[in-house]
Amino acid sequence: MRSAPTILHLDMDAFYASAEQASKPSLRGKAVVVGGLGPRGVVATASYEARVFGVHSAMPMGQARRLAPHAAYLVPRFGFYRAISDQVMALLRALSPLVEPLSLDEAFVDLEAGGVARDEESARLTGAKLRADIKAVTGLTGSVGLAASKMLAKIGSEQAKPDGLVVIRPGTERELLGPMSVRTLPGVGPATGDHLRRAGITTVGEIAEAGEAELVRLLGKAHGQGLYAMALARDERPVVAERDTKSVSVEDTYDVDIHDRVRVRTEVTRLAERCVRRLREAGLSGRTIVLKVRRYDFSTLTRSETLLGPTDDPVVVREAAGRLLESVDTTGGVRLLGVGVSGLADYTQEDLFAQARLETGRAAVEPPEEAGQGRRPDGPGPKEPPGAYGVAAGQDAGGAGPGEPAAAAERHWRAGQDVTHAEFGPGWVQGSGLGRVTVRFETPQSSPGRVRTYRADDPDLRPADPLPLTSPPAPGDAHPAAGSGGAHGPGAAPRG
Repeated sequence: MRSAPTILHLDMDAFYASAEQASKPSLRGKAVVVGGLGPRGVVATASYEARVFGVHSAMPMGQARRLAPHAAYLVPRFGFYRAISDQVMALLRALSPLVEPLSLDEAFVDLEAGGVARDEESARLTGAKLRADIKAVTGLTGSVGLAASKMLAKIGSEQAKPDGLVVIRPGTERELLGPMSVRTLPGVGPATGDHLRRAGITTVGEIAEAGEAELVRLLGKAHGQGLYAMALARDERPVVAERDTKSVSVEDTYDVDIHDRVRVRTEVTRLAERCVRRLREAGLSGRTIVLKVRRYDFSTLTRSETLLGPTDDPVVVREAAGRLLESVDTTGGVRLLGVGVSGLADYTQEDLFAQARLETGRAAVEPPEEAGQGRRPDGPGPKEPPGAYGVAAGQDAGGAGPGEPAAAAERHWRAGQDVTHAEFGPGWVQGSGLGRVTVRFETPQSSPGRVRTYRADDPDLRPADPLPLTSPPAPGDAHPAAGSGGAHGPGAAPRG
């Protein structure tokens, strides 16, 4: 363990919802819920105003609508969020070469490796300046935890939410952790938490009191030893600069189960083409094609086929996904489909059309998920990395994925989508249906704008790219001074 709190954990506050509020002046201070809007949609992020009503991430969207019927419900715009994330990650990499992104809105930073902090005071000043710089560059807020280990830095940022900074001084960790719930520790989910509760262990302090032997007896050697070490605040995990992307994938959840085999094949073809677009945008190719099918009874099957070399050819991926589908029985109905590519590389193998059909590339069947794993969680779950199957929470059945604008000819207007009008300029879709689309005309820098309704096929209305959240700085403008941002110390109460 280090002797100074030089590991920083940044977590952007209600990231997707906050980005939508910053982008849409009429939603600032209002309840905003981002996620899939269909009957089987799931909440991706809820603003703090929506959380007052009990709405939280991973909640079924139908339940969220019942709790907060007057909230604004929007589909995610992942391309927009990635652009903001790139700005934040650039600020982090200016501090240190050791930056470990966990998701679009969360990362660890080793400040000591960057030479920007060596003790508590310099770490605190660095954290405060980072928060101010993020606010200046993106217009959004983030919470910062500083500690001598990754586990404690993450706990600190959670205590700091929203829009705060917490420093956990080395030597105070055991006292801090003792009264906390066992669910605070990494790797303790609902199942492990219930197992410990039945054994009479509900706090981190009680884990430490139980002893390593008892934890091993209850949870097994690896898990028990690891949990006991964390309860004693022992965490030697380093900040790892590069986390290799393991796969690129897309998926859709359908409002109504698909029974027609032709429709299923069409959807798989469309997903394969979207997956290849993401591969090419990332400059990658892959050898293993994966098909994911969740059936009407929530059972989930995966099939995979490995090629002789990496490809980003849409024909090869599409044909491989089609072959994989032939081995899956979909007669009872399909509620989710996904296509992914793994075994990634930064080059392609030419002339894969023939090799994709070779017997050596036949599908390998993976076992179904455990019973119940396919069910939508009813509580907060772990954040999923970009490109994981979990991003389908924000996708509409049969439509383009979040952040991928629908073709203008299709005129599928989605709540939150960026548009522009020939006369009134930029705005966003408030809602659509019955051949009409309602648009609010405003920009991130304007006051709340006027609302107008048009025919869905109005030729003057078309999809647009998102506008930047902040205006470019004028020449000579400087970022906020170090030490600003309202940091609060280790003895302060958690912020919200």
